[in-house]
Amino acid sequence: MRFPIHLATTCCLALAAANGRAHDTWVQVSARLVRPGDVAHVGLFLGNHGNDHRDFKIAGKVGSLDGIRLEVIGPDGRETDLVPDMVDLGFAPREGFWSGRFVPAAEGLHCIAHHRQGIRHGALGLKGGKTYFLASESLDAPAKPAGTLPGPLGHPLELVLESHPVLGCGPGRPIAVQLLFKGKPLADQVVSFVPRSATLAAGFDATHERKTDAQGRCSYAPREGDVLLIVAHLVKSDEAGEGYDTTAYSATLVIDVPQRCPCCAAD
Repeated sequence: MRFPIHLATTCCLALAAANGRAHDTWVQVSARLVRPGDVAHVGLFLGNHGNDHRDFKIAGKVGSLDGIRLEVIGPDGRETDLVPDMVDLGFAPREGFWSGRFVPAAEGLHCIAHHRQGIRHGALGLKGGKTYFLASESLDAPAKPAGTLPGPLGHPLELVLESHPVLGCGPGRPIAVQLLFKGKPLADQVVSFVPRSATLAAGFDATHERKTDAQGRCSYAPREGDVLLIVAHLVKSDEAGEGYDTTAYSATLVIDVPQRCPCCAAD
């Protein structure tokens, strides 16, 4: 099942009334490369409210998983819902993050997809997030899976990868994305590529941010290995409805960039 543009389920989000934006949610996986039969741990995080929504800081756990979608989409398109077995790794109610586990049965690229929406303080928030891992019998020289990269999932605002998130990923190698809004390319929008170990400059950071072209595309070549939080936002003050007078969209994508990637030779 792909995510519809509009979901019926509504959950409460901690939206900021001042600018219509909120803490974003993103998903991370414990390893970008695992063998079939090994465990991949998935974390659901809430944060990056600082530095104009361009940091990796955790701002408190999602209070409830009611209405939240978090699933693994396998290379064959099969979906596994992670929400029922997620565990709370916070000591206090608003601390830590949610964690789940998944054991891939077969080789191939797996997508972890997340979506939630809700109304608070007069704003409707629509959040979508993704990350990927590759299951391969060989961790030293994984073969490139057959087929094309995964397409859009139908998130209202979505970052779609146009380069492989594991194979050929490393310092100096471009990470290419396309930004879609309701399924169509979104031009002239800022996409932030936030390394976990760096702080972006105030305003537009030309080192770590790009603007999309007419087809919603942009790319970024990391200088060194790091975990990247790729994020885009869109606030629509002309989209109002019952209980809200503005709509805030966000899309996140997490890529684990290795410092030295043995699988690059397989690309």
